[in-house]
Amino acid sequence: MKVLMKPIEMIAWFSVNKNPIPLRYRIVDANNVYRVIKVDKVLFVEEEKLAGNRMILYRCESIINNAKRIYELKYEVDTFKWFLFKI
Repeated sequence: MKVLMKPIEMIAWFSVNKNPIPLRYRIVDANNVYRVIKVDKVLFVEEEKLAGNRMILYRCESIINNAKRIYELKYEVDTFKWFLFKI
């Protein structure tokens, strides 16, 4: 997997006392075109601390360009930002 750590726009499900659940995200590709990717399945979730910042790591699976792809998303708890971490 290649590390990107690229900021993304996310639609997620938030509930009381649980981690947010990613539903779909929007990213700008190399041609400056917005692409919307639906998160089909969350494989696992783990919490980590990176340089003192609490982050939640999601390993997800989606169908992108008619192929099943596995990638990782990160959610920074203190700043409420989402990142496409690895693809």
